[in-house]
Amino acid sequence: MTTTAARPGTATPERFSVPWWTRGDLNAFFGLAFNILVNVLTLTSLLIFVVRLPADRVLGTVLPALGIALIAGNAYYTFLARRLARKEQRTDVTALPYGPSVPHMFIVVFVIMLPIFLATGDPVRAWEAGLAWAFIIGVIVLIGAFVGPFIRRITPRAALLGTLAGISLSFISMRPAGQIWEAAWIGLPVLGIILVGFFTDLKLPGGVPIGLAALLVGTAVGWIGGYLSVPDVASAAADVAIAVPSLNLSLLAAGLGEMAPLLATAVPLGVYNFLEAMSNVESASAAGDSYNLRSVLLADGTGAIIGSALGSPFPPAVYIGHPGWKEAGGRASYSLASGAFIAVLCFAGLFGLLSTVLPLPAIVPILLYIGLLIGAQAFQSTPRLHAAAVVAAIIPNLAAWGAGLIDNALAAAGTTAAEVGEAALGDAGLVYHGLHVLGQGATLAGIVLGAIVTFVLEKQLRRAALAALVGAALSWIGLLHADQVGWAAAPGVALGYLLLAATMAGFSLLHRVAPDASGPTQPPATDAVDGSVPAEG
Repeated sequence: MTTTAARPGTATPERFSVPWWTRGDLNAFFGLAFNILVNVLTLTSLLIFVVRLPADRVLGTVLPALGIALIAGNAYYTFLARRLARKEQRTDVTALPYGPSVPHMFIVVFVIMLPIFLATGDPVRAWEAGLAWAFIIGVIVLIGAFVGPFIRRITPRAALLGTLAGISLSFISMRPAGQIWEAAWIGLPVLGIILVGFFTDLKLPGGVPIGLAALLVGTAVGWIGGYLSVPDVASAAADVAIAVPSLNLSLLAAGLGEMAPLLATAVPLGVYNFLEAMSNVESASAAGDSYNLRSVLLADGTGAIIGSALGSPFPPAVYIGHPGWKEAGGRASYSLASGAFIAVLCFAGLFGLLSTVLPLPAIVPILLYIGLLIGAQAFQSTPRLHAAAVVAAIIPNLAAWGAGLIDNALAAAGTTAAEVGEAALGDAGLVYHGLHVLGQGATLAGIVLGAIVTFVLEKQLRRAALAALVGAALSWIGLLHADQVGWAAAPGVALGYLLLAATMAGFSLLHRVAPDASGPTQPPATDAVDGSVPAEG
């Protein structure tokens, strides 16, 4: 039942009733649940087939640990949504989605765990390192809870949402897009159902949830077309077993005993985690739901630490996509229902079976939908003048994605970029070195670059200079554009940012001493909603 607020002055948050479930929650549940399902299927495959961790350890320890994190985290975000709804006396508040972070899944496997497995031949050693890495990530995110709100206040929205759009377009959308077109006869009809159902007000007969309809149609087409096989299902069904989560502190302690080499990636990725959470909170705010950033970061950091103690090397986090689930009708409880559903699958050991029953091209179109929506929001929720800044913030993540594709292709061929040589790559039309440098610390780089361009567009040149100085400092210590954290990690890039800061400062001086008598060449910028024009400096 939907309850409306009483007349002004007569209702209180305590008396305001928030519905526990709505038809929109059901619609969003099917979308988010299958979004998380894809990610858990992916991380399961990565552990079993890349790191070679025995399937019984993955299904019996890692997934139950993840299940506990999903229940606890999504319950917390449902609580925050209901509290916000009561406080603002609204029934349209949407909970933040929560689950295993997609970029971290690949980073912890290919950057942390796989090298250790290849060097030692021991998948358990690799697993221990992954747990330690996730623990460090959690600690850094907890620290970020106390500096994140300040960073959010001083960072332009175009930089935050543009960076989020870059992550969404490159790391959330492109792989699913490729998977759809690998079996277009399955994926495209599913995508069509999702686009019509979530982007328009057209409904299916009987109010059938769009996500459910899309999955059923895709699965039916896949089975009829021979994409899946009954023997595979029977084989996977034999491996189904109930798993109970347990503490694995000895594994975590063993990994922490050799944590020094992990800091080079854990520190930047921890910073990335809280910056991504910050961008997601900003995205939710732009969609109408303003959450407390510190509460979010404390939950994400705690979730990563608890997960690592239970045996999961995959730090959970607030997901990209809140506006998408809001648009789909999700309110306070869809996220909790999704987390509980996936947790049950984790405890029951059903992921191996599901991978043989549900065709992947029928599931991944929901991720492409999220990518489209987040990319659009970055432009729709910022002033038109800031469009160039949004694009600037997107670029570093595109560079990281492109460089990663090159690295993975070369690894599949049994070589590396260093062995092939920069000259040979350049002759093939690949600007590999530049893409690699630009893409290191891509989230932070996008925020810095987006902020610089925003301040330039607003003619706040001193602020642009300060943002460039921040870029120089972060590059010098390796949080930007460097392979690892360290002193003088990327001196050439740091010098470039320093000279950019000097350029901005010079223009600022010229602007004050000898302003252009012809006046501005474009309309004055506004701060978005209130239409105020910012002052220089």
